[in-house]
Amino acid sequence: MALDYVERRETGFYITGSRVPIDRIIWEYRNGEDPLTIRSHYPTVTLEQVNGAIAFYESHREEVGQAMEERRRAEEAYNAAHPNPPDIKEKFDRMRRQMAPRRT
Repeated sequence: MALDYVERRETGFYITGSRVPIDRIIWEYRNGEDPLTIRSHYPTVTLEQVNGAIAFYESHREEVGQAMEERRRAEEAYNAAHPNPPDIKEKFDRMRRQMAPRRT
């Protein structure tokens, strides 16, 4: 049962026994990633847990969607209150540009 793989916490839904929010898994799933690829991004979870999280999401779309939206708003508020210094932002942008060709 998918519920065995997901637990509700104060800040949203997580893979049971981990710090991985299902938001991240579902975001990748919505963007076309397959479960095996998603699993490779989170070495602390199993493929079974990824599939369980996706099954849970499919059965609880509205509830999970609301939790994801709440997390997104909280992250945006945090980022607005704690902006990166311009030199750090520039450094991260440069690193992302350098990493992009390696991924293709």
